[in-house]
Amino acid sequence: MGSAGTARLLISNGGEFALELTVEPWAETHQMLPKQTWVVVTHSAADGSWSGTLRGDEPFQVDHRPESVTVWVNGNCFHLSDTEGDAIDSADWHCPAQGVSS
Repeated sequence: MGSAGTARLLISNGGEFALELTVEPWAETHQMLPKQTWVVVTHSAADGSWSGTLRGDEPFQVDHRPESVTVWVNGNCFHLSDTEGDAIDSADWHCPAQGVSS
């Protein structure tokens, strides 16, 4: 058994059009404008495990389609910010600390 951890995933829209970002299993949907980069942050369980993972012990699974991307978060919660640490969504999913430097 490990200790609780934090995982971060950068999502970038390098295209010319808006990209729909869905964060599951919360069904949170956001529109990313072209050239935006966001950070999805999640926290593991107290024992360091990532619940819901399909392969091994991974904090995220990403599914990409032409106009959308879905991030499956396998932690206890998530928060979404830009690369400066500013919150994208003010939803409170009971995560320990907000921002990219947490």
